[in-house]
Amino acid sequence: QVQLVESGGGLVQAGGSLRLSCAASGSIFSTYAMGWYRQAPGKQRELVATVTDGGSTDYADSVKGRFTISRDNAKKTVYLQMNSLKPEDTAVYYCAVRPAVWSPYNYWGQGTQVTVST
Repeated sequence: QVQLVESGGGLVQAGGSLRLSCAASGSIFSTYAMGWYRQAPGKQRELVATVTDGGSTDYADSVKGRFTISRDNAKKTVYLQMNSLKPEDTAVYYCAVRPAVWSPYNYWGQGTQVTVST
């Protein structure tokens, strides 16, 4: 059994910052890639950012220059530093793990709410 425990969500004013964390534990022996997705009300879940165990990153165009993803391989933990937050960043943010290069993101966290007020 694999658990992904997220923390760091909350309410922040536009222009503010938040840092999300997600720690993987349990029967997970490899974390090729870890990432963050988000889902706003009435919208589909979308990619926010991903990072491989080698440090390669990928970002949605809407967050480039504002969000930074990083990871601690030893702790199997991924972080998302979110700066210059906008109301349109409001969503439930989900942590996800892709165990191997040939596998999909098949482990998901429970989600953490991020709300950005005007």
